[in-house]
Amino acid sequence: MADRDGLPVPQRYWSAGAIWLAITLSVLDGTIANVALPTMARALSAPPDQSVWVVNGFQLAVVVSLLPLAAAGEMIGYRRVFLCGVALFTAASLACALAPSLPILIAARSLQGLGAAGVMSVNGALLRFTYPADRLGRGVGLNALVVSAASAFGPTIASAILALGPWQWLFAVNVPIGVLTFLVGRAALPRSATSGSLDLPSTLLNIATFGLGFVGVDLITRGGNAWFGGAALAFAAMAGATLISRSRAQPRPLVPIDLLRNRIFALSIVTSIASFSAQMLAFVSLPFYLQGLLHRTQVDTGLLMTPWPLAAGVAAALAGRLADRFPAPILSSAGLALLAAGLLCLALLPGDATSFAVVWRMAMCGLGFGFFQSPNNRTMLSSAPMGRSGAASGMLATARLTGQTFGATLAAISFRFASHAAPVALAAAAMFAIAAAAVSLARLPHMPTAPPSKPSPVPDAL
Repeated sequence: MADRDGLPVPQRYWSAGAIWLAITLSVLDGTIANVALPTMARALSAPPDQSVWVVNGFQLAVVVSLLPLAAAGEMIGYRRVFLCGVALFTAASLACALAPSLPILIAARSLQGLGAAGVMSVNGALLRFTYPADRLGRGVGLNALVVSAASAFGPTIASAILALGPWQWLFAVNVPIGVLTFLVGRAALPRSATSGSLDLPSTLLNIATFGLGFVGVDLITRGGNAWFGGAALAFAAMAGATLISRSRAQPRPLVPIDLLRNRIFALSIVTSIASFSAQMLAFVSLPFYLQGLLHRTQVDTGLLMTPWPLAAGVAAALAGRLADRFPAPILSSAGLALLAAGLLCLALLPGDATSFAVVWRMAMCGLGFGFFQSPNNRTMLSSAPMGRSGAASGMLATARLTGQTFGATLAAISFRFASHAAPVALAAAAMFAIAAAAVSLARLPHMPTAPPSKPSPVPDAL
C-alpha cells in the first residue's frame, strides 16, 4: 500500500505513465468531438441542434459524476475507480465507433463521459499516492503539462485522423491505448485504504444539482426555452441547498464541507473557480475576436491560439517544481497577474495587429495560467488529510468545470447583450484573474512555515 513517501522507482514511473495516458485520452475526447461534430452530423443525417448532444452528453456525464466517483474512490480504492473508468471509457469508445445512429452515439458518448469522470475524479488522489510529498508539485506540474499538450494538439490530431479515414476512427484509436493503459495501471497504480459506504441520497442530490444546472445553463445560453432553463436552475439550486445542508452533519460528506472548513483549501477552490472562469471567458471570445475584429481565417485562429496551451504546459511543469520549495500563494498570484496583463494586452489589440503581436500575448497568458495552476493544485491536494485525498481530487476537478461553465455562460451573455463583446469579455476575464490573484494571496498568512517533508534521498527525473 502506498504511504506518504509515494511509490518506489521504477513503479512510480509506470504509475505516472498510466495516469497520464488516461488523462490524455479523457482530454482529447473532450476536444476532438468538437472538431468532428459537423462531419458526424452529416454522416448520421442529424440536425445541428441534436448533434450538439454528442458533446453535451459527454460533458454532462462528467459533471454529475465527479464527486460521487471521488467518494467511491475513498470507499473502494482510487485504483479500482480509475481502472473501472478506463475500462468503461475504452468499451464506450468502441461503442461510439460502431454507433449506427445519433441516439446510440449520444448514449455511448455519455458512457464515455462517465468513464472519463472515473479517471478525472481520482487523478489527483493517485498522484498524491504515487509521488513523495516533497515531489508532489513536480508530479502535478507534469500532469498539467500532459493536459495542456493534449488540449493544444487535440484539434490537430482530430484533423489528421479525419484526413486519413472516417469519423469512427476518432473513437476506435482509443481502444488499443485504453487497453494498454488498463494493463499498465493494474500492474503499477498505488493501493489506498478504503472506508465508508455509498450515500445514495447525497449522490442523487448531487446529480440533480449539477445535471439540472448544466441543462438550465445550456437552455438559456444557447437560445432555448428560457422558462424551462430558469426552472431547471431553480430546482438545481434547491437540490444543492439540500445537499449542502445534509453534508454539514456528516463526518465524510459527498460535498467535502469538512475540507472547505480549512481556509487554505477553501481559498484554493475559490482561486481555481475564478481562474478557470477567466480562461473560459477568453477561450470562448477569442475566436470571435480574431475572426471578427482582426479578420483572421479559421485556420489562422487555431494556430494563433495554440501558444496559450503550449506555454501553459511548459510553465506548469516549471511551477510544479518550484511549488515544492516556495509558497504557492506567491507563485500562483504572480502567474495570475501575468495572465491578467496578457488578457488586457489582447483586449487592447488594434485592428491591424500583426500575428506576432497576437502570438506573444497568447504565450503571455499561457505562461501566467500555467504558473498559477500547478502550485494551486498542489496546495489543494496537500492541504487535505491523506484519507480525504479522493474528496480533494474530486473538488479539484469540480472547481475547474464549475469555473469553465461559469466563464462560458458569461461569455454567452456578453455576446447576447453587448456590441463588440469580445474585447469586453477579455477585459472581464482579466478582472477575474486579478480577483483570483487577490484570493490566492489571502492564503499566505495561513500557509505552514515548515517544508512539507524532508528531501528525497535519491534524485531522479520524476
